[in-house]
Amino acid sequence: MFKWIAFASVRPATYALAFALIGAVAVITTSPNSFAEEKKGTQKKNTQKDQEKGQQPPQQQAEAPQLIYSPWTKVCPKEAKQPKKDAPKDQDKGKQPPPEQQTEAPQLIYSPWTKVCPKGQDAKQVCFTGKDGRVESGQTVIAAVLIEPDGEPRKILRVTLPLGMSLQPGTRAIIDQGQPMTAPYVICFNNGCMADYEASQALIDTMKKAQGLVIQGINGAGQPISLVLPLDDFAKAYNGPPTDPAELEKRNKEMQDAMARRAEEERKKLEGQKK
Repeated sequence: MFKWIAFASVRPATYALAFALIGAVAVITTSPNSFAEEKKGTQKKNTQKDQEKGQQPPQQQAEAPQLIYSPWTKVCPKEAKQPKKDAPKDQDKGKQPPPEQQTEAPQLIYSPWTKVCPKGQDAKQVCFTGKDGRVESGQTVIAAVLIEPDGEPRKILRVTLPLGMSLQPGTRAIIDQGQPMTAPYVICFNNGCMADYEASQALIDTMKKAQGLVIQGINGAGQPISLVLPLDDFAKAYNGPPTDPAELEKRNKEMQDAMARRAEEERKKLEGQKK
């Protein structure tokens, strides 16, 4: 009876101790997982609370990469200079820009310098020493005549340019490489428009020794034209006797016939090329 009582009194204590040890072992064994689960549960709850408040959960900061640094460097580049455009020389000198390109001069057939001295109604003699240049059709393009009334000190060099010239600019005349002379148009006829130059003895002497008389003007399109009358036979005609009017008429007719033949030859050549 005693034994059972003693065992009975000892068993509950032993059972209690055994259960305590088993519980301690269970706590020790399961504590890390329990803590982790508890931590996850806490983070989940906090995340849900942040989402409910409209806040984004903090993101884990990425680890900074290993960098290689260059040294601080000072650079002072020079500004590229823009090339300067050269101003036109004429503008630098205050001159007017060059005129427009001149139109090409036509091929002309020249008459020789010829001197005639007819008498006028007042019985005064007037000498004309002139020359002209014509195209193959016979149309006169340029002409110049020295007019010398007998007993008059004033002499005139009259130049003629074709119709259709711009009258306002007038004309220019140049002997060889001499200084240009200018004169306005004075009148126009069917054969062209005329301008008069004062013909001093010095001018006449210069023409005797020169090679060419250049006559310039502006056409209706605003383009300058420049035509040359040869002066190689001027001195012979001026110093020689006047030509008989009948002889002059004969020369003019021969010249017109020659131009007509040449025009006919050119026409036949063009017709042959078309065939």
